[in-house]
Order: sequence, then structure tokens, then C-alpha cells
Amino acid sequence: MRVMALCSPAKFRVSFIWISATCRFHLGTSAMKNHLPDRWTDYTPVGKRIPGTRFIAFKVPLKKLFDNKLAPWQRFSPSTLVTEIGKQNEELGLVVDLTCTKRYYGPEELPSTVKYAKIFTAGQQVPTDNVIHEFKSIVKQFLSENPDNDKLVGVHCTHGLNRTGYLVCRYMIDVLGMVPSEAIEKFNKSRGHCMERNNYLDDLLQGKPRNHPCADLSWRSRISAPPFSQQPERFKCPICAILLKMWFAVAHLLF
Repeated sequence: MRVMALCSPAKFRVSFIWISATCRFHLGTSAMKNHLPDRWTDYTPVGKRIPGTRFIAFKVPLKKLFDNKLAPWQRFSPSTLVTEIGKQNEELGLVVDLTCTKRYYGPEELPSTVKYAKIFTAGQQVPTDNVIHEFKSIVKQFLSENPDNDKLVGVHCTHGLNRTGYLVCRYMIDVLGMVPSEAIEKFNKSRGHCMERNNYLDDLLQGKPRNHPCADLSWRSRISAPPFSQQPERFKCPICAILLKMWFAVAHLLF
């Protein structure tokens, strides 16, 4: 693992820190904290329930801090998310957050009835086996704990499309036994947008099932009620662990 950081003590600002195989974190001035996600307004807020599953995909909801950058009709907050899903006569039970940052909203903004899990997932690259296994385990845990209701598993990345689509389709293929092309078609139709990244699509269509040898019980703590927040996957190297703790201490102050 490699960690690089550029700091300016005078301004108390971290320019960037990069953790290989996990995420790239970009920190800047306070103005950047409120910067809208790129192309966020190009996508509809919430899709529809994927037939034959309990999945629903949506773009990342934004906290009120972003409201002044959006027209009233463009705003989409955690409370709006729950309302919009309710309009479909569905109930949200779990949110799986795949974004690689904590700046968009906090899990405490979700109702206490909605559980929350965070998987820091790097964009533009096919998720690792560990990320795939963690996602599957979180979903399986929730479904096993909610067999007598029909609460939905909501999944989002930034746009609720590529990372979200890959992991939801991967679950439908590997766990539900769905044909890859059918899984992709169902996701695209339900989301209202088509997955865009060819590397994700190629892996789903041509790759082998991504089944992790570890037992699901190793991930039992990944899901909880707000304000739960999961850190990136653990590192065995003690120096790496110390550096990671330092990063989160600085990030907490900045964000």
C-alpha cells in the first residue's frame, strides 16, 4: 500500500491523500466541500424497484448545505429520498452508500427506521473482490433480518448508475442466478438510465461469478442504524493503520 499526502500547516489544508486499492480522497478549501457532484443534475433522483428483487437505485442525496446551489425542484435530500420511495408505495429499509466521500450527507439525516451501511468504493474501476463480498454480505444480512416485511435495499453511488449498477447486477447474477444480460436490462430499465462504463459491462457480461471464499459472518458488523459509518477496509500493516487514523482525524476537522 502507498500513502501520499501534501499538507500546508499555515492554511491547515490537505491537498490530497491516496490510498491504493481503496479510494482517492480530494480535499480542498471550504468552498469545494459544497461543490455539487459532477453531472449530478443530469440524472433522475430515484429509479423504481427492480422486478424480482428488493433493490432500488438512486443518486446520492445531498444535505441542506447544497440547497443554495440548486433550484427548489432540483433538490434531493435524504428526507426527499424516503418521501419519493413512499410515493411508489414502497418502504426503504436499508441504504448502501458506495460513494468514496462523506461530504454529501450524514447517515443521521435518515429516519431511525432506515439502516445505513457505507462501502468506500472507488469510481471508474471494477470493484475489488472484497468490495463485492462486503456488498453481498450486507444485503444478505439485511434480508435475513427482514424476512417478514418487504422493505427495500436502496443503493447509491454518485449518480446511482455505474458502481451501483455493477454491484446490484453482480448480486443478481451471482446470488440470484440471473443471466447477465437480463440483470443489466432490468437494472437499466428500473433506474431510468443505462450503465455507461464499458469495463463494468464487460466484466458483468464476460467475467466469471465473483464469489469470495470468506464466510459471511466476518462482515456482520457492517450494517447498523444511523449514525453508523463504516471506514475503508482494514489494513494489516500497523504503520498504514496509524496513517489511516491520522487521515480520518484531519478529514473530520475539514468536513
